[in-house]
Order: sequence, then structure tokens, then C-alpha cells
Amino acid sequence: MKLNFKGKTAIVTGASGGMGLKTVDKLCSSGIKVLMLDIKEPPKKYLKNKNIKFSKLDVTKLTDLKKAIENFYLKHKSIDYLINTTGVLWFDKDMSVTNIDFQTWEKVFDINLKSMAYLAKLIIPKMKKNKFGSQVHISSIDALSGDNKPQDAYGASKAAMIRLSKSIAIQYANYQIRSNIILPGAVETPMQKRWENNPKAKKKLANIIPLKKVGQPEDIANAALFLLSDQSKYITGTELIVDGGITSKPNSY
Repeated sequence: MKLNFKGKTAIVTGASGGMGLKTVDKLCSSGIKVLMLDIKEPPKKYLKNKNIKFSKLDVTKLTDLKKAIENFYLKHKSIDYLINTTGVLWFDKDMSVTNIDFQTWEKVFDINLKSMAYLAKLIIPKMKKNKFGSQVHISSIDALSGDNKPQDAYGASKAAMIRLSKSIAIQYANYQIRSNIILPGAVETPMQKRWENNPKAKKKLANIIPLKKVGQPEDIANAALFLLSDQSKYITGTELIVDGGITSKPNSY
């Protein structure tokens, strides 16, 4: 299946993370001009790529986010795609709602959810002008169920992302703007550094996944490109689960 992205532009948030970098790789190889947004710098090869503009910023800071997006839009006259991989999961701080420090709760919601609202406010008006756009937001299968050892702020914020994406999809369908959510399962990214020191935990998890392996960032990037592309032009307001089958398995955890 050949995906045609000739002459298109994209914004990637959380762009220096595992999923973000793989997504940027695939976008650039498809000829897309990319604005990378992240609080940390990517490897130098991305900074040298003429098809990439990197802006170091905190996506919860509306003024800085607006400036970066406006500058990119002024140069390219369009924003065709948004891939929002921004997210934070603090295993040591995020816990049951009855025990969590609410400064942590608010910070997780700012990063995972408020940033999505900011992006919508800044990008959708520009997509409306061209009557075209596709957005892909990365949530999590953690949004779909409870947990007896929870990260409640993470799960609740990721669930809220699903609702917001559906609303965006319905509100702006007349402008041919689509919005979809990817729900990854266990994926080997820097967010899962704990596996480096505990490979047995990773192996144990892989053994309960029907496909007997944890996911890779490329699996999510491939799903994102499909949802951006015209191959999915009749898909909007929905969720794509990419988890090796774990949510289809009864009594998974």
C-alpha cells in the first residue's frame, strides 16, 4: 500500500520521544515538511534535516506553542496533519486518586490533556481554511479499564483524550478534518525505562500478550501514518488499539 503525502505538512508533539522520533522518520521519508515540538532536543540528525523545523518548548505554555505554530504556518501556508504523542507517566508519583498529590494530578492533566486542547485551538482554524486535516492523538489502553495498582491521573487524562477527539471529529467533519485516537498497549519507549533494570518484568508481560512480545515505537508510527493518509479517509472519531491483542484477552492482568 503506497501512501501519498506529497507537498503536505505536519506537526509532531512529543517529537523527541520514542514514538515521536519514529513518526518523524516516516513522515520525512514520505516527503512531508515537519515541525517537531518537544521540551527536549532530538538527536542532531533531525536538527540538520532541511525538511524539519524543531522548536524546543513546553506544550503546556500556550504563548510559546502559538508562536512556533504560527511561524511554521506562515512559512508553509498550511498545516495538514497533527500527530500528538505528548504524554507523561510517572510511576513513582501517579497513584490511586485517594493517595495522589494533586499537584501531580494537575500536572499530568496539563501535559496529557490541556496540551491537546491548546493544539486544537491553534491548529483547527488553520485546517478549516484549507478544508482539510487529519489529527492522530496517542492515548493508551489504560484509558479503557480500572486497575488495582493504578496511575489514576494518567488513565483518566488518557480517557478524556478519547472524548475530546470524538468531539473534534464531529464538530469539524464538514471541513474534512478528521480526528482519531491510537491506544497503544505495552510499547518499548523511554517511558518504560524500568524494563532496562528489570528485563524479567518485560518478559513476563510479553508472555501474557497474545502476540508474545511488547510493541515497538515503529508499530505506533505505522498506525499513525495510516490514520493520516487518504487510505483512512472514511475513518474519523474512532480509536485504533495497537496492543498485541491484550485487551481482547479475558482477565489480562
